[in-house]
Amino acid sequence: MASLTFDDYCHAIVSQTDLLRSRIRGADTATPVSTCPGWDLGRLLRHVGGDHRWAEEVVRTRAVEPVPGDGVDDPAAYAHVGDDELADWLGAGAARLSATLRGAGPVARVWTPAHEQSTALFWARRMTHETAVHRADAALATGAEFTLDDRLAVDAVEEWLEFSTVPEAYEPGPQAPGLLGARRTLRFQAPGSGDWLVDLTGDRPAWRPWSAEAAEAAEATVTVRGPVTDLLLFLYRRPAPAVETRGDSELLELWLTRTGFWLEA
Repeated sequence: MASLTFDDYCHAIVSQTDLLRSRIRGADTATPVSTCPGWDLGRLLRHVGGDHRWAEEVVRTRAVEPVPGDGVDDPAAYAHVGDDELADWLGAGAARLSATLRGAGPVARVWTPAHEQSTALFWARRMTHETAVHRADAALATGAEFTLDDRLAVDAVEEWLEFSTVPEAYEPGPQAPGLLGARRTLRFQAPGSGDWLVDLTGDRPAWRPWSAEAAEAAEATVTVRGPVTDLLLFLYRRPAPAVETRGDSELLELWLTRTGFWLEA
């Protein structure tokens, strides 16, 4: 369940993009982006702008089937946008996406890759956190400071935990070891911001806020602890030096790999 409102997301898409734009004006677009191997800053920025335009088309057309996302990952798709135009181009795409979302409203039925969340609200939330994480990538590439509002970071962590419960994230396959099993629990602690339990002991994964009064108060198989923004970056496999881990490292690595399946799609 999203912890922010639809309006919060529509606002954050623009504000996160504006923060990104303010950091990249005058930057060398050939700068390598180490957190997105093989990409440079120019490709990262065109990816973000392409994402916004793709999601806007999905919502605007009320698509009921997948819309080709050629402009999202094809480095040539927006090659016509000059480096000196990128900041303004990003701003225009974010503004148009936000306006289209507001016009549709949160419950408008549209195609999404998450079958249980087929509304415009999904896209508002997803594009908010997509933009924020790629803003972190740009900051790391250019040596700029990255900070994120705690409420956004908490919601982004919870979005990841929701994705971790879909069948693609845990069912066994030929090259995908299953996740479920006895004594398999993970605790994610962000002191002052949130504390969550991921339970892999049932028929499917479940997550919930940690409760010291409940039976889950027993030691988790894995504990991951750090400031909430660092915890978010850790989940996305970005540098997060303030995060500490304890417990079954193999289980943690398997969980991160399986739950990150959608990043490779």
